[in-house]
Amino acid sequence: MTEQILTEHIIEVVYLIASALFILSLRWMSSPTTARQGVLAGEIGMLLAICGTLLHHDIVDYKWIAVALVLGSIIGVPLGKVAMTAVPQRTALSHAFGALCVTLVGTAEFYLQSPNIPKFTMSVLSMEIILGGLTFTGSLMAAGKLQEILPQRPITYKGQNIVTLSVLAIAIGIAGYLVMHPGATYLFPFLIFIPLIFGVMLVVPIGGADMPTVISLLNAYAGLSAAAMGFVLNNKLLIIAGALDGSSGLILSVIMSKAMNRSFTNVVFGAFGQVQAAAAGAEEQRTVRSATPEEAASILAAANKVVIVPGYGMAVAQAQHKVREMYDALTKKGVEVKFAIHPVAGRMPGHMNVLLAEADIPYDRLIEMDDINGDFPQTDVALIIGANDVTNPAARTDTSSPIYGMPILDVDKSHTVMVIKRSMNPGFAGIDNPLYYDDKTLMLFGDAKAFVGSIVRELTGGGGH
Repeated sequence: MTEQILTEHIIEVVYLIASALFILSLRWMSSPTTARQGVLAGEIGMLLAICGTLLHHDIVDYKWIAVALVLGSIIGVPLGKVAMTAVPQRTALSHAFGALCVTLVGTAEFYLQSPNIPKFTMSVLSMEIILGGLTFTGSLMAAGKLQEILPQRPITYKGQNIVTLSVLAIAIGIAGYLVMHPGATYLFPFLIFIPLIFGVMLVVPIGGADMPTVISLLNAYAGLSAAAMGFVLNNKLLIIAGALDGSSGLILSVIMSKAMNRSFTNVVFGAFGQVQAAAAGAEEQRTVRSATPEEAASILAAANKVVIVPGYGMAVAQAQHKVREMYDALTKKGVEVKFAIHPVAGRMPGHMNVLLAEADIPYDRLIEMDDINGDFPQTDVALIIGANDVTNPAARTDTSSPIYGMPILDVDKSHTVMVIKRSMNPGFAGIDNPLYYDDKTLMLFGDAKAFVGSIVRELTGGGGH
């Protein structure tokens, strides 16, 4: 008995240290300069949490735990080695696996404790199941859209929001009944199945342009479901970790929505991102000016100040290392180079920061939108690499545009704008960009990695400043 009490005290201490590390991890990851130690702190915290759990006296056989650890490692190691461009969908899959775990644990606890489940426990267990289920399938849908397995445009139908919310209401109604009558086990499979359907219905109507916010929301849902599981299992560490995850995800979602000048309800129920065929067709009649890599290199070399705007096109082309070479070449010629980072550029929060950091571009060169916008009128060249919607001036001028009011990077105020893009196809928001037809804009058509590589060769081949 004394040994068991001692073990419980050790577990509590380990959990306390793990909780502190999780908090420090979030704090440190808020800055690029401390992000690496933040990740390390989170990893050590999770290792301690696992080790502490393995010490628990309720474990009578480690065989199946060992099997689960091996299977988890077999799945996890390849997932950790995906290309940087696949990080958003890999993140969505992580949310899906975590949510599935929560749902399975909640299901096991219900059948173990039923019918003698206290009302509070049944309440949080229902919350755990509903949030876990919808996060599981919702995250799979998000990963499918990001991987382009599923259509990136919204899939909608008349009365869709009413149907979707009605499905959620049914799940909540079943949960309420089970709180009052926990012995009604025949209803529990519906409590599992309906949120799974709701998760699909929730994400499929959302366009690819909103995926960064959707990922943040799903992260919040996964955290809240884990916190609910902590209450069911009476596990303080799960409550703390889940609350941290849930609250940080919600805060990030608020930041992302603000960056798009849109509300949560508009993101979730607005079906944003449908192609405006008529408008796009009208714009296609206009002409654009294009330039070769040689011409682009000459303009960049003659500039005093250059601002590079990275977007998802840079990520797809994996051009970040070539961009670093271009940064080095221009800097050696005395050109001042900065990078303008829009909060929703890419397919997940901080996507561009991660890619550029991977290429060892100095942190102090990465400037957030609010801090860089005042520099564009004094900028000689704004070079856009694979970004579209975040540079679209229609957000300021066209009241009929679906992105009207969204804060953008003011690249059109630069003396010269150059855009590296594969084609004139619209971005994830499904709308054309009038910037491309501006007299000061030069279109650089081609693969971002290849085109930037050609510019680098020109810059390092004897071009002068």
